[in-house]
Amino acid sequence: MRADVVIVGSGAGGAASAWALTRAGLRVLLLEAGPRFDPARDYPLDTPDWERRPFPAPEGSRARIRYGDLGTLDPGDATLQGWSAAAGRAPLPDRRGPSRTGYAHVLGVGGSTLHYVGEAHRLHPESFTLARDHGAGADWPLSYADLEPFYAQAEALIGVAGPVEAGARWRSSPYPLPAHPLSPAARRLAEAGEGLGLPFEANARAALSQPWDDRPACNYCGQCSRGCPIGDKGSADVTFLRHAEATGNLTLIPEARVTRIEVARTGEVAAVRYHHAGATHRQETPVLILAAGAVQTPRLLLASHGPDLPEGVANGSGQVGRNFMETLSWHATALLPGLADSHKGLPADAVCWAENAPGAVPGAVGGCRYTSAVQEIGLTGPAAYATRLLPGFGTEFKAQLRAAFGGAITVGATGAVIPDARSRVTLSDEERDSDGVPLPVIHSVLTDNSLAMLHHMARTARRLLRAAGAETLAEEYGSWDAFTATHVFGTARMGADSATAVTDPWGRSFDHPNLWIADASVFPGSGGGEGPSLTIAALALRQAGRIAR
Repeated sequence: MRADVVIVGSGAGGAASAWALTRAGLRVLLLEAGPRFDPARDYPLDTPDWERRPFPAPEGSRARIRYGDLGTLDPGDATLQGWSAAAGRAPLPDRRGPSRTGYAHVLGVGGSTLHYVGEAHRLHPESFTLARDHGAGADWPLSYADLEPFYAQAEALIGVAGPVEAGARWRSSPYPLPAHPLSPAARRLAEAGEGLGLPFEANARAALSQPWDDRPACNYCGQCSRGCPIGDKGSADVTFLRHAEATGNLTLIPEARVTRIEVARTGEVAAVRYHHAGATHRQETPVLILAAGAVQTPRLLLASHGPDLPEGVANGSGQVGRNFMETLSWHATALLPGLADSHKGLPADAVCWAENAPGAVPGAVGGCRYTSAVQEIGLTGPAAYATRLLPGFGTEFKAQLRAAFGGAITVGATGAVIPDARSRVTLSDEERDSDGVPLPVIHSVLTDNSLAMLHHMARTARRLLRAAGAETLAEEYGSWDAFTATHVFGTARMGADSATAVTDPWGRSFDHPNLWIADASVFPGSGGGEGPSLTIAALALRQAGRIAR
């Protein structure tokens, strides 16, 4: 087929690009490696075994990923070791723990927004100048002011619900929808935070607090990460892609796995090759947008090497795959006497931004944030309590479970990661996927700065739980002894200098004028713990306007 633009990947960036470009009248071909999910079929949260059903993983919806250098564990940091009251504490030789290890992602129409919790955050304005102000990491080649109109545009289409007060993230317009009410656990955490100078507020959420854009309001089932069966969560399939398809200008092909980018002698991208329905296809394109994520985008660029491009496509700087940043996280849970119904409500409904600015954490560069995370980490049913929070068995155990259920309170913390030369994405020398493309290998090492951030987040989470009335903890885990990234960034960073960056400030390749990148690969920094999907969408909308012009 003829297309004005080919987009690879249908997550937050690819979907936002498709929406903006089809509205501008361009013919867009969107190639998605994974399947199209059917909420009614794939997210059966009304069945008796709902708690045993995580987000579905049909064939082709997860990419094979390998892990390289994840660092070593220093016993001096053992207070960061994961444990639970039910399972105990098992010594681990490295960050490849027996559970929870890996990059959490989804291949499918909508990408990882299908299983994300739905936080809709703007980056802190000071995160854009981290290197200038703190001498670490890299600055963004654009400002918060440059991105602000596109944040507002994305929020309006998604239907973001948020608080009246903007705080450090100044706004040109209010949130489209009013904030959600706080759950029982969030209210207790907010009370504790006030006394510690760590105020909590309603979190900005891509979940509807009232009907919006022909979608229903949230029913507060608390299962956002298992897939939303009613469509109130603002995943890319029911927002950007639904409207893009309605224009008639979008052709979306699921289960189309792009294997190679072809570059002409002129230096422009000529075509992509992809596998679909048992055949190999070659698609020519005047414009190519990569939006496959910060692991698969560099993988495709590196794997498309050839005699004229021995280091891969768009890699004249040598920075493709470099500057990988993982999600730095910590979760601490207690069973709180007198707390009831903590399993009810919206995940991550309350957030504390007090330490989110880049200089707000003592002894570390970068910021962090805290949330009420009971639902987010799956403590919404009795099976989770029985396998994680309570030891024992038999009649006495059942009585304890009945008494304890609904009393869990969790502090979740997410912090900044500063890029490090050891952390990167490379190609495997030994393993290939079914299409013959080398598997990506993630190398991610915790720096001294990351360790300082983790220790601070753990101490603060424990302080908050004690202030809430918790006497003993029931579970803790984090990034120290298990690589558990839900968001990854930086492997094709944007910048002002082609010698140190892969793209310009618009996400356009310095090497190939018709190649653009619209995912978290272009992030020069990870921010201070914010969820990245809204920033990915805003960058894509800004970029799409440039392409259309």
